Amino acid sequence: MYPIIHVPDDAADLPEALGTKPKFWFSDSSKRPTLYKEGRPDSGEHWAEKICCEICRLLAIPHADYELAEWRGRKGVISTSFVPEGARLVLGNELLAKMNPDYVHTRRFKVRQHTVRRVMAIMGHRKIKCPLGYEAPPEIQNAADVFVGYLLLDALVGNQDRHHENWGLIVVPNQEIVLAPTFDHASSLGRNERDEERLRRLRTRDKGSSLEHYVGRATSAFYDSPASPAPLTTLAAFDEAARISSRAAQYWLSRLEQTSMGEIAAIIAGVPTSEMSEAARQFSARMVELNRGRLLALRVSHS
Repeated sequence: MYPIIHVPDDAADLPEALGTKPKFWFSDSSKRPTLYKEGRPDSGEHWAEKICCEICRLLAIPHADYELAEWRGRKGVISTSFVPEGARLVLGNELLAKMNPDYVHTRRFKVRQHTVRRVMAIMGHRKIKCPLGYEAPPEIQNAADVFVGYLLLDALVGNQDRHHENWGLIVVPNQEIVLAPTFDHASSLGRNERDEERLRRLRTRDKGSSLEHYVGRATSAFYDSPASPAPLTTLAAFDEAARISSRAAQYWLSRLEQTSMGEIAAIIAGVPTSEMSEAARQFSARMVELNRGRLLALRVSHS
């Protein structure tokens, strides 16, 4: 079972401005800057974040580390800062606004200029390196190739929150620029559904209400083009990136194929029973299984 870290009642140091949930920075027992992020009551955000973190580890996707935590009786997660001392995290909306003065950087969703092609173009710049500490295999040659893995993760877990403040670059003191690890995956695995709804979708024979239909509707925060009326699905966003970097897509799909559902089930089983219901476990596992199959079906088209 994953431990639940107790955050001292008086730990709050510095409030974090971004996001919609209470969060603050504090120094952990090793004096490292650590973010505590509270999950909304009964939202499942904390266990979704932890499961996604462990799936990233399994797939060797560079990621922020998360641990289950509790502060003043409130459930959440903690994450040690991935930004080195003296470095700066530059989020996607700031980057895209520099490229285009008309870019709508003040809202997170329904931004049609937030396209996969634009983001991949940024990541493909020769000055932007892979995440700090990441040992890239031969198939992964630049930050854009790594970002393809982030989009595979989104499609696998149904993460619908990859808006332009949930990816970014790190500018380190020597002026090197690197892709930030993937972070903030709390809007995944149907964590917001009630158990009654989870069980209904798992058991129904109505195709329109089935879990298969449910996973197919997961939308990303990316658009195909500024003229597109609706955002891409999470699967379509990965597919778009795969068309730009097919070599990287094949690598990430191969990693996924080598990962068994038994390993995924073990990750989900690691969440304490006090934090996650049995219905949520079944629902999450089946979501990943279905999305895994949908992703692996793309291998032929990108071979």
